[in-house]
Parts: sequence; structure tokens; C-alpha cells
Amino acid sequence: MICEPLELEYLCSSITDPGHKTVIVDMIIENQPIEAFLAEHKPDLLGITAYISHVGIVHEYCRAARRVVPNCHTVIGGVHAEVVPEDFADPSVDFIVNANALATFPLLVRALAAGSSTENIPGLWRPDRPRPVTDPAFRYPWPDRAKVARYRSHYYYLFHNPCALIKTSFGCPNDCTFCFCREVTDGAYYVRELNDVLAELASLPEKDIYIVDDNFLSARKRILAFCRGVQSAGLKKQFLIYGRADFIASNEDVITEFKCAGLRAVIVGLESCRPEDLERFNKRTTVETNEAAVRILARHGVDCYATMILGLDWVAEDFDRLGQWLKKMGLIYVNLQPMTPLPGTRLFKDSRAPLKIARTDYAKWDLAHLVANPTGMTAAAYYRQILRLYNEITLRPAVIWRLVWRHGLKANLRLLAGVRRVARQYKRSAKAEDENAKT
Repeated sequence: MICEPLELEYLCSSITDPGHKTVIVDMIIENQPIEAFLAEHKPDLLGITAYISHVGIVHEYCRAARRVVPNCHTVIGGVHAEVVPEDFADPSVDFIVNANALATFPLLVRALAAGSSTENIPGLWRPDRPRPVTDPAFRYPWPDRAKVARYRSHYYYLFHNPCALIKTSFGCPNDCTFCFCREVTDGAYYVRELNDVLAELASLPEKDIYIVDDNFLSARKRILAFCRGVQSAGLKKQFLIYGRADFIASNEDVITEFKCAGLRAVIVGLESCRPEDLERFNKRTTVETNEAAVRILARHGVDCYATMILGLDWVAEDFDRLGQWLKKMGLIYVNLQPMTPLPGTRLFKDSRAPLKIARTDYAKWDLAHLVANPTGMTAAAYYRQILRLYNEITLRPAVIWRLVWRHGLKANLRLLAGVRRVARQYKRSAKAEDENAKT
């Protein structure tokens, strides 16, 4: 997948003072180095959004700005900066936004333009002061999508192509131990007015829409109102959303209505087929609930994109059991993640397992590397079990032919290229672990 940088589009729309010019450079798509764009635009301010795995890249970009445009200020934001801002601390980074970015960023721009002090701007991280409380209101203009007009044809998610992003709520009403959605919003959950959401939706030319709420399936009345609003407005869209299994299992009528309004796929955090894992993650659901949800989606022709967390205590039989369960449930879109206690989450705070990967080896905190040693087998064997499971689930001839029939050869060739990259990564990781074991 390559998705549009929605957060940067929002930041651009927040700069309304005359005299300012904003430009978005999507470095996931661009082939030139950051120095080329710094030399071209000579920015007064370089703003970057990032996850934990990008901390090293962010520092490289900020140091490049120091070299190419010595007077350029640098500011970092994003979900990891809001939860663990100290990870981005570096002499090349001038500002780190750790709260209320859409209010903080314009204040920072105005202060820098006027030559004023930035010391008392709320939302800018300082080691000696607490993080301000999240503002629950959403009074901001729509994201400025024109800033990425040259990239829009490149944005997709699996077979949703081209794909636009929209956000209708903030935070999550649930408290899974491995997730920091609630940390970003101080445990609060709040939503946008549906009329505003529907108006923005109508403005999007793309047919495929990825609703990037942490959990869109949270309140049945709101979802039904959304579906009826989409239908009454005559919007011919196809939706990809996040949703919990317990909601799906208890609200089949909502899925029925949503399917009529264009629901195409749901990313569901099934997490595990072992009850003890679900309890450890505080999922507040059961294996039986997960199975009911998968069957309901299948019954209504809605794809289930299943995310699974692989326990560090797993042995070969656990991988076998998961593979058998995925096949039994007919799941072919799966994301297999080694259990990763991300910094800032309750799982990280409660974890007693010694880290295998240093906290500062940021690139490997990508939900694909083992950050702690497995206890049921060697790390090399663990990586090979993941690769074997992917091959058994996604590369079966019947699955490949089904995907080609549904989505065409071109889309599947692109997906296959991604599969090969993932496979190479796991093979390299397993080989590296073998070499480490020898030494």
C-alpha cells in the first residue's frame, strides 16, 4: 500500500495567513533525495510526519536541511511524536509537536514568521513540562488534497486503486494493551459531524475510500445514519474501514445496510485464535466471536483483512494451528505480526521480556522484526514459520486464481512484487539470526 499523507494535507489547510506557501513532498514516492527538494524550494520550515520506524530517516532529513538551507527550521509530528516525543530529540530538530497538531502548527508558523518566541506555544514538546490535554473539538478545514495532485494516481491499498483517505473520528473507545490510539487522545473518543463528513466525501473524485478511523464500527446509530446519508446523496463509493469483530458479530443488520452503501472490506484485528492471547491483549472478545464476524462478512460478500499477532511463546504447533484456523475460516488477506510491545503502550510498560533489538534501532520497530527473543523456538526458526504461514495462506494456487479472476492480472502482479519483498525480508532476517547464532 501507498496512502496519501492525510496529516500533511490537514497541516497545509491549517495555514491560512496570506504570504505563506506550502508544498508537500511525498518521499515514499519520489526517487530524488531530500536534498534536491530542499535546494529547489529553500523552505523556511521543514515539517515531517513519521512513525517509530522512521526516526533515523527523520534525523537524516533534518540534518540535510541544516546543510542545504542553514536557516530552515525543522518540526516533527505524527502519532509517535505525540506518544514518545523524546525519541525525536536531536540537535537538528527544532520543534516536536506532541499534542493538538492542527492548532499548534499554525501558531508555530505565525511565531516564526513574526520573529516571536515559541516558548509558550502549547503542544510543542519540552522535557520539563507535561503534555497538554487533547482538544476534543474538530473545527478545522478539510485537508488540502491539491497539494498532492501529482501523486494521487499512485495512492492505493491492496486492490483499492486509486484510493483516497478520510477521517471521521479520533481516538478509540477500547483499550487493547498493544495499541496507543487512546494515548494520543488522552483516552477520549470523539467524532465529526456526519454532514461535514458526507460533504467532504462527495468532494472526492476517487471511488475507493479508506476511512482511517481507529475503529469506524463503534456506534450503530451513527453508522446507519452514515449509510443512509451516502445512499440519499447518491454517492457511488466503495469503502475500506477498520472494525472490531465483536461489533460485526452483534450487528449483522448494520453490515447488511453498509454493504448496500458500498462497504467492500473491513480490516479486523482478530489478533489470535488462542483465547489466552486475546485475554492478554485485553481484546474483550473471544475466538467464537471472531469466527462469527468472519462468517458474517463472508455471507455479505465483504472482504475481511485479518490482522494477527503472533505470540513470542509460540511453538511450531501454534503456527500450524493458526494456519489451519485461517484456512478453515477462508481468510486469504492476512497480516502476520510478531508481538511487538510498542513504546508508549501498556504492553510495553508491562512487558518484562528483555529487548532483542535496541530501542534506538528504530528501523526494526516495524511490526515485522522480532524486538524480543521468542521463547518457544530460535528467532531464525520463528521467521521461517512466519514465511511458511504466509506461503500456505496467500500463495495457494486456488487463492491466486481467485484473486486474478476478481482483480485482474496487473493488480496481482503488483501485489506479488510486494509479497516477494516481504519474503526477502524474512529470509534475510532468518539468515542473519543463523549467523548470529554461529558467532
